[in-house]
Amino acid sequence: MPRGFLISLEGIDGSGKTTQARRLVRWLRRRGVRARYTAEPTGSEVGRILKAMAGRRNVDPRVEAMLFAADRLIHLEKVVKPLLEEGFIVVSDRYLHSSLAYQAASTGDRKWVEELNRYAVKPDLAILLDVAPETGLKRIKRRRSRFERADFLRKVRENYLGYVERGELVRVDAERGVDEVFSDLAEIVESFLEGKL
Repeated sequence: MPRGFLISLEGIDGSGKTTQARRLVRWLRRRGVRARYTAEPTGSEVGRILKAMAGRRNVDPRVEAMLFAADRLIHLEKVVKPLLEEGFIVVSDRYLHSSLAYQAASTGDRKWVEELNRYAVKPDLAILLDVAPETGLKRIKRRRSRFERADFLRKVRENYLGYVERGELVRVDAERGVDEVFSDLAEIVESFLEGKL
């Protein structure tokens, strides 16, 4: 059985990742493709610690970066790799580039965060749903994370755009309506799969 593919959807808070990732999975399934939605942080013990930490102040960003890397390895071993081996397309709502963007912004040390995540399998396709921090924050109904500040999200977005420039992420303008964004997203995924299958 051929190995599946890992597609990650990235973006700052309020960029529409969850909506689009779930829609992408439904779209793939309608086309007869075995697809599965997953997300980070996960529901693992480490993921639950991270979710609890998101609302706290005075968290050491280096400890948090290490926990995100640990949660990712658990995610890979328990969920992603087994599905890929079964030939599924795994659509992850946040993955590797979230750490590279967010934890690099909070620690101020991109190289260290990259090194910390060197054991993470690179996604086959990584897509950035790009919005301005002001747009993302307007879309969030309830603030529950210390990451949800415009000044911080500006740094995160700059980090993401750096990975677009390096060819690791494909940018989609997510300032538009949900259907328009999905249309671009589906086109990117379709052309990726046509080149692979």
